[in-house]
Amino acid sequence: MNDKLDALMHDATRLTRNGDLKRATALLQQWIAGGGVPSRERASNTAGTASGEVLEGCVFEVDEPSLSTVEALDLESGVRGPEVSSPEVTREPTRENFLSGAHTAAGLTRPYKLYVPPDARPGLALVVMLHGCTQDPDDFAAGTAMNEHARARGFFVLYPAQTRKGNSSGCWNWFKHNHQQRGRGEPALIASLTRAVMVEYGIDPSRVFVAGLSAGGAMAGILGAAYPDLYAAIGVHSGLAPGVAGNVGEAMSAMNGTPPMAMSKATRDVRNIGVPTIVFHGDQDRTVVPANGLQVMAASLSGDGAPRGAEPGVQQGLRANGRSFTRTVYQDGQGRVYGEHWLVHGAAHAWSGGSPKGSHADCSGPDASAEMLRFFFEHSALRPRQG
Repeated sequence: MNDKLDALMHDATRLTRNGDLKRATALLQQWIAGGGVPSRERASNTAGTASGEVLEGCVFEVDEPSLSTVEALDLESGVRGPEVSSPEVTREPTRENFLSGAHTAAGLTRPYKLYVPPDARPGLALVVMLHGCTQDPDDFAAGTAMNEHARARGFFVLYPAQTRKGNSSGCWNWFKHNHQQRGRGEPALIASLTRAVMVEYGIDPSRVFVAGLSAGGAMAGILGAAYPDLYAAIGVHSGLAPGVAGNVGEAMSAMNGTPPMAMSKATRDVRNIGVPTIVFHGDQDRTVVPANGLQVMAASLSGDGAPRGAEPGVQQGLRANGRSFTRTVYQDGQGRVYGEHWLVHGAAHAWSGGSPKGSHADCSGPDASAEMLRFFFEHSALRPRQG
């Protein structure tokens, strides 16, 4: 980050910690208005690596709006009321469908889309996909090509959607203490929606997974910590570890790779990730710096059931679709893999191996969707089937 942005972030953080959220928001919005964050059109036309190299055929965004611009406005804290499960769908299970619905739980209501594969039947797997800031389910589905994978392999894909009322730039509120715990806020809503879809379609409980990008990746980590009994494994792409932030100022510091000097009690109380985890991160990510991916992996390796004292295996210098990467595999003494960390060299803040049909997608590099699915289905075999 340049000196001007560093100074701005320092001032915004100070204002936030002093409780002056309006001035912090105004400061950051003024910076964006001056061109600090590229628009979708401008980013799409200039997409490339951090060094400016344009990758032929790859049209993607490399930056998201800073979360600090989004959430100085506390638009909806809402943690209230009992969970209510009410998926609103009309389905034809013998055909491929991409259905729209809405779900209410924990005092919140959010829309969603659900991909139903053409061979839908009881006993299939479910992958929950959490979009990044400024995205929506259609955009995220296009950029990750997850529906195409689901069609070929036969599983359901659920895309919960953040609203502009819940967050003015459509980010999941991973950095708010009231959205970081089991039974509260957005984690409770997403878990309740997951369960509703499982019941509606007879999903195999041992094959339920969650993945996300950026803010969605951070929320996937929280779900892995809060609901290890529900999700068998998680995927975090360009995201952050649970507990690194409890407010806007701490979120800014964490995204920039500088842990806050002091965290709130609510933040410290966030548990470690309790399920197997696969991490993807670009080493040229300037929105959520790569150190955050390592923190996600560390949170997973500290969780319940994680292998202790195992030496990681590292594969260096491999190449996939024009990008080299480093893959680090963590396993226990019996050779069972618990975690994978993929560092994609030259990649910025975008879904590795994604499709240019969606935003925040880099068609170069290893296919994060395919690798996450491989990791997920390998780990479903380790969890006993229920029911």
